[in-house]
Amino acid sequence: MTLTTAHSDEPTVPDPATLADLRGDGDDAEAVGRGEVRAGAVGAALAGPLVSTQWLCDHLGSDGLLVIDATVVAVSGADGRTEYVSGIGRHGEGHVPGAVFADLLERFSDPAAPFPFTRPGAEAFAAAAAALGVDADTTVVVYDGAVGQWASRLWWLFRSFGHDRVAVLDGGVTKWREEGRPVEPGPVTPAPSTDFVSAEQPGFWSDRGEVEALLAGDRPGTLVCGTAPKDFAARHIPGSVSAPAVRLVDRGSNAFLPAAELHDLFADVLTSPTPSSRTAAAGSRRRPTPSPWHCSGATT
Repeated sequence: MTLTTAHSDEPTVPDPATLADLRGDGDDAEAVGRGEVRAGAVGAALAGPLVSTQWLCDHLGSDGLLVIDATVVAVSGADGRTEYVSGIGRHGEGHVPGAVFADLLERFSDPAAPFPFTRPGAEAFAAAAAALGVDADTTVVVYDGAVGQWASRLWWLFRSFGHDRVAVLDGGVTKWREEGRPVEPGPVTPAPSTDFVSAEQPGFWSDRGEVEALLAGDRPGTLVCGTAPKDFAARHIPGSVSAPAVRLVDRGSNAFLPAAELHDLFADVLTSPTPSSRTAAAGSRRRPTPSPWHCSGATT
């Protein structure tokens, strides 16, 4: 992982001994210095779509690991509807050490599209990812300052464009802070890569025709909406099932609930005659007018 402090535009690599102290294992210092913590090794450690705060603490600073803050901030519009603005301000107030910021509203969406959060094309996505420092061998951990929906969106985008070495930080920066782990203020200047290529993968997205066919009963599936209950009540696609993202996490830590509780929350989806699902989330937007550290705190 390459870091840039707020005091310089030149990327800097954390001292190996400092990283070893961060992980609480002095024996790792020499290995880190030799570059033996490689991207492949970190990627192989991704056992699923989520990583814990302790996992990130143990691997933070490893070569080939990039942490991305994907925070988007919800605000109330003039008409009372929820709108969304960039989370760059929140990022500047404090972020996981070394984390770069991803602009989901502009760089990782199609800003020219008539609807917000329209996915970008493969070329635009590749350019946005490369600008953050992602290459073919990078292991990406994404988090946000909400309940994980923005990190999950970017996780999905990476996978839909062929980059599977990606996971979401369970609990995001909320859980990270709750455990007393360090945060850094100010921006982190990415070290762009030059060899990231994306290719759209089949099966990740549905278009309007597919949704209409699903609702008409001409194809199997259940339409699931993850917006907040008040937004779902105000407007949603007829026939869709509400599964608010905010109810999928612990209210204190923002970590995902245990599998049994999630199973109960998704009962309407799982008991559907055609449980294959498609998700939808509507939104609107308003355009928005470093120091030594160690990683401590409770384990997960």
